[in-house]
Amino acid sequence: MKAVLFEKFQEAPRLVTVHDPSPETHGVVLKVAATGVCRSDWHGWMGHDSDIELPHVPGHELAGVIAAVGRNVTRWKVGDKVTVPFICGCGSCPECAAGHQQVCLNQEQPGFTHWGSFAEYVAIHQADLNLVALPEGMAFATAASLGCRFATSFRAVIDQGKVRAGQWVAVHGCGGVGLSAVMIASAAGANVIGVDLDEAKLNLAKDLGAVAVINGQEADVPAAIKEITRGGAHVSLDALGHPVTMTNSILGLRPRGRHIQVGLMLGEHAAPAIPMPKIVGQEIELIGSHGMQAHRYGAMLDMVASGKLDPARLVGDQISLAEAPEALMAMDKFQSVGATVITRF
Repeated sequence: MKAVLFEKFQEAPRLVTVHDPSPETHGVVLKVAATGVCRSDWHGWMGHDSDIELPHVPGHELAGVIAAVGRNVTRWKVGDKVTVPFICGCGSCPECAAGHQQVCLNQEQPGFTHWGSFAEYVAIHQADLNLVALPEGMAFATAASLGCRFATSFRAVIDQGKVRAGQWVAVHGCGGVGLSAVMIASAAGANVIGVDLDEAKLNLAKDLGAVAVINGQEADVPAAIKEITRGGAHVSLDALGHPVTMTNSILGLRPRGRHIQVGLMLGEHAAPAIPMPKIVGQEIELIGSHGMQAHRYGAMLDMVASGKLDPARLVGDQISLAEAPEALMAMDKFQSVGATVITRF
């Protein structure tokens, strides 16, 4: 099969031909129909993830068609159209037993713990636990975002943020995760403020339901949020993963507000300074959010089916597998409006 592979961290990946994967007894092999290019993939290529063994094929936001099935798989067959959470549970640890596969103690992640979806085929483990059937008629490019950006945002807003109608929600960083959060929080009835440095992304945030936007290059972000909300946001998400967006998110909250850290903070940003006086004095909650379990996809897909959510609007550039190396290496410098998705193999 064709695949994008890198042999050293921070060196240009190459399009190569490698052996096709075989399914584990509990897994499947998917023919990849679409896979997103995500900032998490960039972190992996940079060497920020200790799970990655070289040489490596990245890619974790994917949708496709089952091409081969392991002998112990009972719920799926060849030809099924599926996606998968980027965190795959083991099914046997205490967290999986409690339904918390997103923090599985033995979790596997295509594109990190084993080769991923920047390829024509990808192996997925523990298929009966982790696969999600695609709704009839959903485009593969749309479905690819469900496994990471959109599902991650859904859990961050609904499950972790517990956003309610009428609340003020600030979203810091209007990339794929942030724009998803804008749409989801707006659908939940919240008043959403989008924050970014790019006017095109801010305009899209308004189109997706933000009642106000702030350009971080032109404003004191926490002060602007407090002015718009008359006291601060009830819930605020750092959807980028940077000390500046994290700090702005916390400082823009009203007393007893909730900060949700969604964007990864790795490498030189792994131990940022935190404004602890505000956290203690105003009883601010700091909450992490890490993916979403396969069994929670039903609630999200019901909102898609009803028309309340439209993840198709978040698909940006569609590129070929051969264009993936350049797109991956540029993730820290430039992100297109909407999610970049590989759809030509």
